[in-house]
Amino acid sequence: MTSQRRGIHLDQSELLCKKGCGFYGNTGMLGLCSKCWREENQREKQKQIQEDWALAERLQKEEEEAYASRHQKAPSQSTITPFNKFEERKTKEKSSKVHTVTKFFTPSTKTPSKKATPFEAQSSPSPSSSASRHSSVDSDHATREFIDFLKPLKSGREIFKQCRAFTESMVYKRDMGADELSECVQDFYQNLSDRLHTQFKGSSEHVESVMDEVERYMMTRLYKEVFCPETTDDEKKDLAIQKRIRALHWVTIEMLCVPVDEEIAEASDSVVKAITDVIEMDSKRVPKEKLACITRCSKHIFNAIKISKKEAASADDFLPTLIYIVLKANPPRLQSNIQYITRFSNPSRLMTGEDGYYFTNLCCAVAFIEKLDGQSLNLSSEEFELYMSGQASPQWPQSTGASSCSPGSSTLSQVDKRLDLLAGLGERQDQVMEKARQLESDLIDWTDEVEQKVQSVLESFPPETQNPSAATASGTTSAASSAIDSDNVENEHLPPPLQPQVFAG
Repeated sequence: MTSQRRGIHLDQSELLCKKGCGFYGNTGMLGLCSKCWREENQREKQKQIQEDWALAERLQKEEEEAYASRHQKAPSQSTITPFNKFEERKTKEKSSKVHTVTKFFTPSTKTPSKKATPFEAQSSPSPSSSASRHSSVDSDHATREFIDFLKPLKSGREIFKQCRAFTESMVYKRDMGADELSECVQDFYQNLSDRLHTQFKGSSEHVESVMDEVERYMMTRLYKEVFCPETTDDEKKDLAIQKRIRALHWVTIEMLCVPVDEEIAEASDSVVKAITDVIEMDSKRVPKEKLACITRCSKHIFNAIKISKKEAASADDFLPTLIYIVLKANPPRLQSNIQYITRFSNPSRLMTGEDGYYFTNLCCAVAFIEKLDGQSLNLSSEEFELYMSGQASPQWPQSTGASSCSPGSSTLSQVDKRLDLLAGLGERQDQVMEKARQLESDLIDWTDEVEQKVQSVLESFPPETQNPSAATASGTTSAASSAIDSDNVENEHLPPPLQPQVFAG
């Protein structure tokens, strides 16, 4: 069992950040958590800026030296230089005027407002997407919910103004790279979170609830711009992982040694729910809601394992089962959803908690699927390539010495069990029908017997005996009374009973 799981086993320490900060890492961030990833990027950017400055200074110095050398070699050109500069300046001014006039007379569907920043005024956003986002507050469901949430807060109006201004400014940054967009959003999260911690005096629960609503409002409005942007290769990665999962359609639950018995109705139901949840992730817009789908999927997986094993699941049981669920579901836009969560989710949610743990496991499962080979499935490389290319199907002969995780023996044994079950059901149905016919015959005989007994009783007691006259009945009653009193020898001299008397009044 251990040898066949060697390709899928994952040490829990591998889920943590490689920097050793104690938070969960992410394969999309080279094994770092979001905090260490941002710090690493900032250091790289600072280093790049310093290198660019050094290069610019060196180039400028070289240009000055070259100009000085040319000036010394050709002093006659010094009198021409001012005129050349003047002509160059006039040419630039002329071209800028032409560009300005052309831009002024170019039809524009949207003019920046007076309060727009200089960067916004120079941008030309698409009118269709801008109009869809800048709808009225009453018609925007996400905005209404956000306003209703902020109404009880003292600084709710200021928070809403900041969030709305930020989302409007992000419209003009659509041409930026995904990492730059993510950095802008994460910086806004961090700054707003710091201010809220100061305002609420360290109440983490209150701050997290506000940040959840901020994320819901912002990501609902920015979803079309930041999910799978054109500046990334997310769509290409989606197609690659989808094609990879389709090529692995032949992988069975026995090959992965998944400890789930789908013949158990409750376990099979949990598997179906887990597949549904991971597919539903793509229909959500907010990162938190996508993470909730992953968490529900993982809990259904643990439930299926617990029902099958009659004991709690371990980490070695969970990851292979999660891989199996992803292979069965083949979720749409899987890589885009993972990248979207990584870039725009509240960083504290990915670094700690059950959402972060399950999301990290999902990233590991996708990474394992991308690198899955024959050794992970206890197959030779030749067999693996044949199955991946579709030239052969995994049909192993049944062997007596096979282990519990052997795909061939387990598959054939399941087929035999189902055939035996069908044969047993046929025999049981014949027995039930025969007993039903016997019961029907017994009921008919019992009815006839009861009718015969009733008839014989009626014949033994004729109607006149059963219905005597009143006189005969009274005589019989007095005789019975005298018979009862005849045994009362000691009280023979008792007075007669009182008789009712009628008084005329």
